[in-house]
Amino acid sequence: MEILIKVIQLLLSLSILVIFHEFGHYIAARIFKIRVEKFYLFFDPWFSLFKFKKGDTEYGIGWIPLGGYVKISGMIDESMDKEQMKQPAQPWELRSKPAWQRLIVMLGGVTVNILLAIFIYIIMLTVWGEQYLPASEVKYGISVDSLGYQMGLRNGDKILSVDHKVVEDFAAIPKTIILEEAKSLQVERDGQTMDVKIPNDFISTLIKQKSPDFIAVRFPFEAGKFTVGSPAEAAGMKINDKIIGLNDSILLYFDLFKATVGKYKNKTAEVMVLRGKDTVRLAVNVPEAGLIGVYPKGPANYFTFREKSYNILTAIPAGMAKTFDQAGNYIKSIKLLFSQEKAYESVGGFITIGNIFPSTWDWGAFWSLTAFLSIMLAILNVLPIPALDGGHVMFLLYEIIFRRKPSDKFMEYAQIVGMVILFGLLIFANGQDIMKLFRN
Repeated sequence: MEILIKVIQLLLSLSILVIFHEFGHYIAARIFKIRVEKFYLFFDPWFSLFKFKKGDTEYGIGWIPLGGYVKISGMIDESMDKEQMKQPAQPWELRSKPAWQRLIVMLGGVTVNILLAIFIYIIMLTVWGEQYLPASEVKYGISVDSLGYQMGLRNGDKILSVDHKVVEDFAAIPKTIILEEAKSLQVERDGQTMDVKIPNDFISTLIKQKSPDFIAVRFPFEAGKFTVGSPAEAAGMKINDKIIGLNDSILLYFDLFKATVGKYKNKTAEVMVLRGKDTVRLAVNVPEAGLIGVYPKGPANYFTFREKSYNILTAIPAGMAKTFDQAGNYIKSIKLLFSQEKAYESVGGFITIGNIFPSTWDWGAFWSLTAFLSIMLAILNVLPIPALDGGHVMFLLYEIIFRRKPSDKFMEYAQIVGMVILFGLLIFANGQDIMKLFRN
């Protein structure tokens, strides 16, 4: 069921993005009285699932859910309609229009994608506002996994700044470290301020490992919920009990307890809990899984989150700022693929994209991810690769600057090369996903 929910979210999100992207091309073409022969969601080789014709345009849904397209008259595109291009240019065709009009048509899709992201963020900020945990509120310090420890951090460290720049939102610290290719962290450890130097090759390690929890918030362990058949509950633990130790060890935080309890698999361990003012000792049978079947209360019970509320007027500039901030971050992530050793191994296809959606339906997460994917689609589409919008834009700029139009034959070959590149990238990205499934 979890996989199905992710697949449905992915298909719905991509369908929204494709429709709006292609509508950008469609509306720009219509403005300049250019005929649009087809407007399709998904691809339709040999047959379509649904179609109808209105005016000069055939609208439909294809059977291969990998995108969509509009077929514009007089344009060399993925349809490779050579016969049309052999005929004299007609007034309603793209090729008969001035270069600046053709440029606007080509940029129509990415423009609408950016506008869609801005619109989604404006609505989200108006409806839900923003909530984040200030780094200054992380009073118990951080917990780190093996990667964080390898970086030089320790459990209980309080991160003060990244490269001597304060990051207000704690959740933004890992992203800042990676995208800014940080060289050092300033932390407070045992009451002392110190500089933690990040190893030179460590950013590429973080990218390859994809460990979002290499830095996490440390918090006490209070029983919030029990699993079915919980060994802790069977031993007498109650909701709101504060777990403070295991056998002879004092363990005041959830991360410490979780790391220690696994050592007692298939054994009985004495768990110390604070119940009101009383200390209670419980004999808990730790199963093979090394877990005692109790969920901790979340960080919201221990920290003060900062909230920002917006009305529609204040949400407009905030939504625009958020869109361009996300665009900047995505461009930095593309740069990392070339600047960090073997960072390309982190590239993924549809499985990777699908896995970023939550396993339960969450409209807030869905729209946030859809806005980000809309930005990503816009940026990828303006890359100067033939067959992408950016490839057409590149040739149009050449024509505008040099006042010389590339030949139709050249454009035909360029389209073929671009499609080969795109299919190669698609196979590589999804091949990476398949290899990861086998490795896992």
